Amino acid sequence: MPGTRGVDFNLLVALRALLQERNVTRAGAAASMSQPAMSAALARLRVHYGDELLVRTGRTYELTPLAEELLPQVAAALDAVGVALDPWASFDPATSTRRFTVSGSDYALAVLLEPLLATVHAQAPGVTVDFDPIPMPGVDMLAHLLRRDLMLAALGYDIPGRRQVVFTDRFVCVVAADNPRLRDGRLTLEDLAALPHVASFGDRTPTAADAVLAEAGITPRVEVAVEGLLAVPFTVAGTDLCAFVPERLLARCPPSLRLAVAEVPLEDPELAEAAHWHPSRHGDPSVTWLRDVLREVSESLGHRVAAG
Repeated sequence: MPGTRGVDFNLLVALRALLQERNVTRAGAAASMSQPAMSAALARLRVHYGDELLVRTGRTYELTPLAEELLPQVAAALDAVGVALDPWASFDPATSTRRFTVSGSDYALAVLLEPLLATVHAQAPGVTVDFDPIPMPGVDMLAHLLRRDLMLAALGYDIPGRRQVVFTDRFVCVVAADNPRLRDGRLTLEDLAALPHVASFGDRTPTAADAVLAEAGITPRVEVAVEGLLAVPFTVAGTDLCAFVPERLLARCPPSLRLAVAEVPLEDPELAEAAHWHPSRHGDPSVTWLRDVLREVSESLGHRVAAG
């Protein structure tokens, strides 16, 4: 059996050209080699394989059985090498079977998942998107981004890498519709100080609402802590608890929760959800396409996103 000693990739290029063209002159032109150089390559290949590879039949050459077997293998090997050397050479969403991995907060996924998957399916029916949670505080975020295509998370937490705002939102104050402190749809600062609160991330990850409360001199009396924003409205329902919830998330909650949005004497706490990605993926056309899909989804949500 032939080994690989003394064989370089230039010989593989020559071999594919010879097997495809079945002519030394045409093979030389296809591989940008002179005829003498291609003839020398053919001689080396014959010695390597112990086979003629090309056999003259009249005025043409025919492939030997071994050469017929080698042709698809060599073509596949060189295509694989080409992908390894230039993995971003092309991306066609209509025909791609690419599998993306996206980390996202429960809030971002609740808002984006339906329109995002609908748009992905319409443009790229063979593409798959896997979702996983954003990492807990203390995890090496740059290393996490390196293993994901995108991460959907709020701005303001010093997440490294590149980013593109996907949509903006504001926190609104919610209580059960029958909360006795709710008068004419309003809560005072004294009410906010007295009511028990739900914390979405404990004291590990303060939100924009926490900052606005702190500016007003209010330290929330946290009675319940949950992990993430999605569970907050369900925790408030039917209790005397108070919480600040993103408005877009609240809009997706069922009316059966019987929640009321309370007017409060505070500035609206605002937040922006963004797509974050590792700098090494910035030139990847498939990830660029996915960011463009997010831009389309963002515009459908009523938010204009500058090109990232």
